[in-house]
Amino acid sequence: MNDETNILTLSLKDLFTKKMITYSIMPFILSMIVLYILFFIVAGMGVDQLTTMEVQTTQTTIENGVPHTESFQATLAGTAIMKFLMSSALTSWIATFFIYTIGGFLTLYASIFVALLVIGFLTHNILREIQARHYQDVEMIGYSNTIESIFLTLKWIFIMVALFFLFIPLYFIPLVNIIAFNLPLYYFFHKMMTYDVSSNICTEEEAMKISFFYGSTLRLKTLGLYLLSLIPFVIFFASVFYVIYLGHSYFIEVRKLRAEA
Repeated sequence: MNDETNILTLSLKDLFTKKMITYSIMPFILSMIVLYILFFIVAGMGVDQLTTMEVQTTQTTIENGVPHTESFQATLAGTAIMKFLMSSALTSWIATFFIYTIGGFLTLYASIFVALLVIGFLTHNILREIQARHYQDVEMIGYSNTIESIFLTLKWIFIMVALFFLFIPLYFIPLVNIIAFNLPLYYFFHKMMTYDVSSNICTEEEAMKISFFYGSTLRLKTLGLYLLSLIPFVIFFASVFYVIYLGHSYFIEVRKLRAEA
């Protein structure tokens, strides 16, 4: 517990240095631009769905003992539905609330996804700074390459999306749905964060050893960071801290492994 407190304290001190604050600006600006656009696209789609509705009816009559079937199909467009919803303060408030609540909810989760992709481009520089300040005796060897990084990212995105669909039946069970909805994104979060950090510091063998012996500890750390990300807007500022915090954890374990070798 003492070691973990020291890592946390050291990470916070590193975060508030001039260079790290500078690094924090880029994820914030890029994420805000992307999510600003995404929010209004999602909200706009919600309005579009409300403003168009397909109406189809079938009526069968009997004339002189012979049945006749008549079908009517039409598209009820914009003004009728929206006029109805906006005809009173109550329905107007409910419609607006649901559209922007759902849009805001999706934007929150998308913010984590976008921030992970953006911070990946800064991870190496952040870890270099941490190494220069605290771990000059630990060489950053690394084992990643661009093709592998793209392949693994696409693989983890595919698995995340597959899990979202697989867990659909669980979304209707109270409390269980909270876990079911967050688990796929946490899976992606954990994979991306640990890979970005470990692949810049360790050899592939060292990364496998750390994952084997300290996998549970790493999952607890990334789970704590993920839960912190669920607080609105925190991810915009905290992504650099995540790299610093996990970076310290990996540097310490790599130092131990190389001392034993």
